[in-house]
Amino acid sequence: MKRVAVTGGAGFIGSNLARRIVSLGMEVVVVDDFRTGRRSFVADLLNNSLFELVEGDVLDEGLLESAFAGCDWVFHLQANADVRHGLDNPTRDLEQNTIATSRVLEAMRAVGATNILFSSTGSVYGEPEVFPTPEDAPFPLQTSLYGASKLAGEGLISAYANGFGFTGVICRFVSILGEHYTHGHVFDFYRALKNEPSRLTVLGDGKQEKSYLYVQDCVSAMLTAADHHEGSPGAFPYNLGTEETIVVDDSVAVITKHMGLVPEIHHTGGQRGWTGDSPLIRLDITRIRGLGWAPSMTIEQAVERTLEWFDANPDVFEQQAHADEGAR
Repeated sequence: MKRVAVTGGAGFIGSNLARRIVSLGMEVVVVDDFRTGRRSFVADLLNNSLFELVEGDVLDEGLLESAFAGCDWVFHLQANADVRHGLDNPTRDLEQNTIATSRVLEAMRAVGATNILFSSTGSVYGEPEVFPTPEDAPFPLQTSLYGASKLAGEGLISAYANGFGFTGVICRFVSILGEHYTHGHVFDFYRALKNEPSRLTVLGDGKQEKSYLYVQDCVSAMLTAADHHEGSPGAFPYNLGTEETIVVDDSVAVITKHMGLVPEIHHTGGQRGWTGDSPLIRLDITRIRGLGWAPSMTIEQAVERTLEWFDANPDVFEQQAHADEGAR
């Protein structure tokens, strides 16, 4: 692996991945339209000779062909990751997740690039019956448009692996935390408490049990899997997470303690905070551990690291408010 393209490379996970690739002495080409990515996340890389920024939409196949030329790997991280509001705009997941993945694959085929790592999600398991959930668990009915669109992307990659000899590493993430994190319940709770320190509304009953992974551990796992399978035709799914989970109310307790607050907690009720919200997410990570990878942080440590980053970067909340307004 010498030259890597990262779609969505100015986003949360992508910017951390791009920085790691450069630190390893490899070239990286970031493709991002800055719809959700932040220029500030890659600003320190712009003058690095190993870094190239291609600004544009992943639906533009010609732009992708130019970006992917000469790349050993494409890490396809660009996506709409808003599970909660998927039903408000049902075509967004189809366009930004499924159709975009098709364009990425066709651009790769056009320039002879055959190694792809795809950021999928544990949401493809819907509400499984087996915990911890392994990669070969039966897929139930899909419970979110986001999960359905990612599963369709997985299917496309598997078909290209079978039909065109691609190497497809499929990473099914739990929720990721850490530096550059700007989307999810830890972000939402911290922002809400900054605005109203005496009261916090928690969707659902607060007993939803979730798994999280520190972003640097996520990056390490992706690179480990890619290195292991480079040049080996086939589709290779991996769960990325930790063996532990945390209850939503317990994560709230970590946040309020860090902020020195004792707010009144109001629960909206029910097992799910929204349509598609799984009450329990716990993935079996035996397969990725078998490659020698292991998480370096517990969930609570990852939450604390994220809160410390928020404390040091208060401007991200104003920037996200503008982004939210523009997305409406």
